[in-house]
Amino acid sequence: MALPTPSATSTAVVTGASSGIGADLARELAARGHGVTLVARREDRLRALADELSSSVRVEVIACDVGDADARAGLFPEVERRGLTVDILVNNAGIGTIGFVAESTPEAEIAQVRVNVEAVIDLTTRAVIQMVPRGSGAILNVGSTAGFQPFPGQSGYAGTKAFVRTYTDGLRGELAGTGVTVTALHPGPVRTEFLETAGMDERTFAAAFPKFMWVDSRDVAKKAVDGLAAGRGSVIPGVQNEIPARIFEFLPRRILLPLLKSRHPALR
Repeated sequence: MALPTPSATSTAVVTGASSGIGADLARELAARGHGVTLVARREDRLRALADELSSSVRVEVIACDVGDADARAGLFPEVERRGLTVDILVNNAGIGTIGFVAESTPEAEIAQVRVNVEAVIDLTTRAVIQMVPRGSGAILNVGSTAGFQPFPGQSGYAGTKAFVRTYTDGLRGELAGTGVTVTALHPGPVRTEFLETAGMDERTFAAAFPKFMWVDSRDVAKKAVDGLAAGRGSVIPGVQNEIPARIFEFLPRRILLPLLKSRHPALR
């Protein structure tokens, strides 16, 4: 099994744990006996989830904006201060812009890079430095099927998720034989607070994708942790999402880009 055996002093750090996939990933890990450290900006949400999970495992709450380099730098030291070792890291925190880049702002476009790219590199590096000498550890980086092709309407977001995919694959090659495993999760459409945060009406967005493509976040979390435990490099929950992701990856751009642009509700 690629997941380390949980102990009284080990923890799974889950960023973006206040809602959606992150909260369900924490639930799934806790259900398997892993203590969890819940990380997000909204401490009240984290406390509510901690109350839910603390009857079965040790739960820690750390309010932290992973898009802030200074705050992020204090995360692992705070975990250590509490007497815990990071055996599992889940880089789930993510934000994104939706719509024409020409109607966005530099600040908004860069913000998603700080959370979706910079924080992943930073926290993963900190985890690997600790895990490799121990010969044990597991890292889950949350990408998206949007990272398998250019995505007009979410150009910057798709670019950050393409990074997560390539970075995780490369790191996986580096870590082979070390006892540390790394897996990329690439969900398709999932009903979470992401769309609302990005300023997009969920019903409008949902209408652009067939109902069969949508996957429940709890199912996504279970498949993700199953894949991590099995040592898989990549997990795309649902064959209905994996097939189009693979096809779009190889379609000529002259065909793909007009098709995707015409389907994105934010560009209509």
